[in-house]
Amino acid sequence: MLSTDLFGNSELDELDVRLLDALQRNARSTYAELGSLVGLKAPAVHERVKRLESRGYVRGYAARLDGRLLGLELVAFISCYTSPDASYDAFTSAVAALPEICEIHSVAGEESFIIKAVTRSTAHLDDLLGRLKRTPGIARTKTTIVLSTPFERGGISVQ
Repeated sequence: MLSTDLFGNSELDELDVRLLDALQRNARSTYAELGSLVGLKAPAVHERVKRLESRGYVRGYAARLDGRLLGLELVAFISCYTSPDASYDAFTSAVAALPEICEIHSVAGEESFIIKAVTRSTAHLDDLLGRLKRTPGIARTKTTIVLSTPFERGGISVQ
């Protein structure tokens, strides 16, 4: 059976969706472990995973780090309001080069971008904001500091 309801295409079947979900939960799973979850032998799982990777469904594998244990205590969302002459490509390239930046989202609304940043402290955030405000195309920013994160999915719901 092809899964068309959730994804709007017929390229994925139910086994593919279950494999994607299992990989997202634990990308370090062996093909044998994945096979036991979906009812296939390891070589068949290997072939399916390689096909999903080659078709772009799996963009990569990464470890999720604990920022607090690494001394990155402060998470902030920064709304960036750009000037009319802003070059979005140049802006996103310049901002992406800042090591504190985790995500850049182009958004609809008053602001042009919302950025997620992690820093060691409010002083470090202040320094980052100073560097960010010197980026060509920035008119102003508005910062929201995260107090806690009661829920974080860490992936995309595929089931």
